[in-house]
Amino acid sequence: MSIENLSIEELRELINYHSQKYYTEDDPEISDFEYDAMMRRLKEMEAADPSLITPDSPTQRVGGAILEGFEEVTHEVQMQSLNDVFSREEVLDFGEKTAKAVDDPEYVTELKIDGLSVSLEYRDGVFVRGSTRGDGTVGEDVTENLKTVRSIPLRLKEAVPFIEVRGEVFMPHKSFLRLNELQEEREQKPFKNPRNAAAGSLRQLDSRIAAERGLDIYVFNVQQIEGRTLQTHSEAIAYLAELGFKTIPIKNVYKTIDEAFAEVERIGESRGSLGFDIDGAVIKVNSLAQRDMLGSTAKCPRWAVAYKFPAERKESRLINITVQVGRTGVLTPNAVLEPVRLAGTTVSRATLHNIDYIREKDIKIGDIVLVQKAGDIIPEVLEVIKEKRTGEERDFVMPDRCPVCGAETVREEGEAAVRCTGGECPAQLARNIIHYTGRDAMDIEGLGPAVIGRLLDEGLIASVADLYTLKIEDMENLEKMGKKSASNLVAAIEKSKNKDLANLIFALGIRHVGARGGQRLAQHFGSLDALISASADEIAEVEDMGGITAESIVRFFAQEQNIDIVEKLRAAGVNFLCREEKKSGVFDGMTFVLTGTLPNLRRNEAAKIIEDNGGKVSGSVSKKTSCVVAGEEAGSKLDKANALGIEVIDEAELLRRANI
Repeated sequence: MSIENLSIEELRELINYHSQKYYTEDDPEISDFEYDAMMRRLKEMEAADPSLITPDSPTQRVGGAILEGFEEVTHEVQMQSLNDVFSREEVLDFGEKTAKAVDDPEYVTELKIDGLSVSLEYRDGVFVRGSTRGDGTVGEDVTENLKTVRSIPLRLKEAVPFIEVRGEVFMPHKSFLRLNELQEEREQKPFKNPRNAAAGSLRQLDSRIAAERGLDIYVFNVQQIEGRTLQTHSEAIAYLAELGFKTIPIKNVYKTIDEAFAEVERIGESRGSLGFDIDGAVIKVNSLAQRDMLGSTAKCPRWAVAYKFPAERKESRLINITVQVGRTGVLTPNAVLEPVRLAGTTVSRATLHNIDYIREKDIKIGDIVLVQKAGDIIPEVLEVIKEKRTGEERDFVMPDRCPVCGAETVREEGEAAVRCTGGECPAQLARNIIHYTGRDAMDIEGLGPAVIGRLLDEGLIASVADLYTLKIEDMENLEKMGKKSASNLVAAIEKSKNKDLANLIFALGIRHVGARGGQRLAQHFGSLDALISASADEIAEVEDMGGITAESIVRFFAQEQNIDIVEKLRAAGVNFLCREEKKSGVFDGMTFVLTGTLPNLRRNEAAKIIEDNGGKVSGSVSKKTSCVVAGEEAGSKLDKANALGIEVIDEAELLRRANI
């Protein structure tokens, strides 16, 4: 339905829904341009009849909600939003109103970076607190996460008594693409765009996660300062650069609003070459004294506007659809397009996500399609221009065999992804070996991703089984290796042969089988050969397996590639028997929930202790929960346990009850 036909109540409800998805959940369903159009329409309706404005209208709030897990920070200087404009006429109108209010205004223009706005506070030149914008008045204390952003100085070049600056934290394109590769490897949902990836990273309760995300920042305003008087915005930005901040680029100071808008247009033309996302350009009055004279509304300053760029979309012919096999075995269809210039680069390929997306959009080979870059990075096909069809277009069918290794492909019930089932598929090889050698699997110390990459590059391994054929002389001349490291690695690989069957089952990378599942399967069947011979019905009888997991296991061992790996592991002397037994039954019939950070145990270690003693571990608290094991920074799970009257213990008590 067109937003023009919505009532004001319906429009508010729709905007509130998408605000929740965007600001709180970091999972937008529409583009910024579509959201801006809805907000613009609501403002028009309220301007036409001010009596319709309500205190809870989306136009009366500045930002998003406070998330649980961070302390609140009240901003002494409100972190306001900007009025958005969408045309040259609106920019000129802003200039005309400004010129009537103050004499001879000068303007500066800035990139409007698509990230997360933050406040940084320094005392005597030392970074003491960082917070998110929140709703403009109250934000979240994210100091520890901001300390991981390398472009934020922890100590300034001058010991300013006190200064508070405002900046925009963002994720560069390179970091975003690398992050989504990691998400794919971990079989986690990829982020939709860099803005939401940056927001999600900055809101991590574990600052170590934020540290690995490659965030960056541009500082663009002085909120408060002691010990120095500044006259203009351009002077303030230059001073911030002197202090050591990474500041927003300001090309020039403009005497007229027309000159400023010409720079905005230049920024729009160059946006594809920036290496990070912008969704517009900002025009500001340069004089700080004139800003004071112009003042602000309750939400926005009168001395600045944000010109928003629409998402660039163009037509192209879809020449073919090819299939790429990812590192997790997922087959992704990609559109091969007639080259088209889009957002500063030439686009000849675009993602089609999965077969459901192709069917939903009714995409055929030969179609004329509308293409845009999601977040100005990843090209995607938006829709088919069906009126331009000639009748020669062809349907696309996902292959039933992997185009890389020839193994059978499967699509499990309830999933959009089609997957390769080949354990020796070259497309998945690095990921499979990394998984096999991990701590919860065969735990081969010293065999990290970098070393595995070098072994693959040198052609020394082509499957996990090849690890057991490696010799010291094969590796001692590898980059950053040496004889001692090679000797230690060979010893660690040899040691892994004696790991329990539970570790091996998990290490094989069978879909839906985790570390705990491997343990239950090992204890139930006793040997790998017994598991291989078991039917789906027999496997489904094992606790927490279920029909989908059972079918996945049977399908895995039905593949010739996977049986080949098993036989090579057998020949290498890898243990195929279960040696661990349930230690006691002290937790029989009990369900535990783990929350917070335990002093000494990792989550999987605590879970193993519980399961070894007959208990179950659940991810959520309910009336069926027997006990909650709580560590530091325990959150809502602890609150719910207390509300339900469920017993709460610490790590020491868990170990005592398990007789450890």
